[in-house]
Amino acid sequence: MVYPVASSLTLAQADAIAEAAIAYRRSAGFLPLTAVVLDAGGQLVTARREDGCGIVRFDVAFAKAWGSVGMGLPARTLGERLGKNPAFLGSIVAASDGRMAPNAGGVLILDNGGTVIGAVGISGDTGDNDEICAREGIATAGLRAAD
Repeated sequence: MVYPVASSLTLAQADAIAEAAIAYRRSAGFLPLTAVVLDAGGQLVTARREDGCGIVRFDVAFAKAWGSVGMGLPARTLGERLGKNPAFLGSIVAASDGRMAPNAGGVLILDNGGTVIGAVGISGDTGDNDEICAREGIATAGLRAAD
């Protein structure tokens, strides 16, 4: 018998986050983006890449989300902390095989109890605009973004 594996972040929620992030991007007039949504284990749940995105955008968006969920911090906060501690930055880069992008645009997704259930990474515009889209996507899906 094969047993089902529970996931706190559903495909429907992940799709809603990605689609809402793209819709917000369009309404704000930002550049085309790629949205990657991971579960709390760092596994891909969904990804969307708009027409006009460069080939590296998926990898950057994934790395923003993966670093966030891996360290339990929004990517912006992670980048700020690592900037103050170059030795730890070197350790993180080595331990993650360079898979983290500690830049604005990676945001943790929380359930109503404040537990991390995943992360979204956005790449396409400035980090600040990417993060705005990520937060809008999470809120529109009825979930909470970590501060």
